[in-house]
Amino acid sequence: MEIHGSEFFLLPEPSKKGRMSLEESIFLRRSVREFSDQPLTLEELSQILWASQGKVKSGRRSAPSAGALYPLEIYVVSGNIKTINPGIYRYDFKRHGLSKILEGDRRSSLASAALGQYWVKNAAVDVILTAIFERTTAKYGERGVRYVFIEAGHVAQNILLQAVSLGLGAVPVGAFYDEEVRKTLNLPQEEKPVYIIPIGREKQRP
Repeated sequence: MEIHGSEFFLLPEPSKKGRMSLEESIFLRRSVREFSDQPLTLEELSQILWASQGKVKSGRRSAPSAGALYPLEIYVVSGNIKTINPGIYRYDFKRHGLSKILEGDRRSSLASAALGQYWVKNAAVDVILTAIFERTTAKYGERGVRYVFIEAGHVAQNILLQAVSLGLGAVPVGAFYDEEVRKTLNLPQEEKPVYIIPIGREKQRP
């Protein structure tokens, strides 16, 4: 999907070597819902988005997709990221950059659409996975719906483990009103939200 006429900027080049092993990331991963007010860096956001759907050595993307049809789109609801304004952005994996969709901090609206889950509002950023089901069902029929949700799980786990390796907290959220999220993100009718992942620095307990 291309967005014409929108503001676009490139993200920093993602690292291919981290400070933490995959095994340690798996061992340490847990759901974090209490976030501090400390911002994320653009480099951290770049790394998370690359893990979600970025280009890898094969020339394809970082998560597997049935038939390499890639029905998912990745959106960012930014509220507290250094060097970029609050707003809604779409990730462009081909150029590893962001296209601005809407100005302004929309975390409160997104949290309201997610049944008032306050961690959606308090996270520095919310990463939203959406799906254009027809990309997959056109080939696989009704079973393609299952493949789309399986793929969303692949992508979400990549995001969660990447967050851990960066020393960040994250939590997968599946409870929300689809239509309210669609309106908040200004999505076209054929595009459906499937996952919200709030990410930020964990609030330290006294």
